[in-house]
Amino acid sequence: MAVTRERKEQVLAMYSEWLKKSQAVILVEYTGLKMKDLDNIRAKIRETGGEFHVLKNTLARRAFAAHNMNLPAEFLTKSTAVSFAFADPASTAKALNDATKGSEFVKVKGGFMSGQVLSAAQVKALADMPPLPVVRAQLLGVLQAPAGKLVRTIAEPARGLAAVIKAFAEKAPAAA
Repeated sequence: MAVTRERKEQVLAMYSEWLKKSQAVILVEYTGLKMKDLDNIRAKIRETGGEFHVLKNTLARRAFAAHNMNLPAEFLTKSTAVSFAFADPASTAKALNDATKGSEFVKVKGGFMSGQVLSAAQVKALADMPPLPVVRAQLLGVLQAPAGKLVRTIAEPARGLAAVIKAFAEKAPAAA
């Protein structure tokens, strides 16, 4: 059954809306994957605040071009599914990597993030990054470390004086 021009325009508008909202997109080839496995991938990615959809290559090419996303031609060949990262690109890439681990049917083609085309290796590196909350916690720890050292340094002379007074107080009754 042929898709009408109206339906194509609706789908193109939906793709464009997803591209506007997403911080990164990851394209995968899913030839031979069962519907149950696609649903599992969708569920994992939705947990991270993203979406995973099978796209028509010609409409996806038009949507990417409309948003000045110049992807290599091989990214939009064969069967293509796209993961849209609306919240955290690293956690979405990690969820996609975890959901497809051990599957020979899913192959990462590449992606697009912050105006840059990503290769499959760069998408893998993105998936290996810690999620945004972990990075924030690490940064907070780095920022708090000097303040903690300063407090300990300032308190050390008083602590040393208190130890001397305590030792002197314990020594005085023992001598009597």
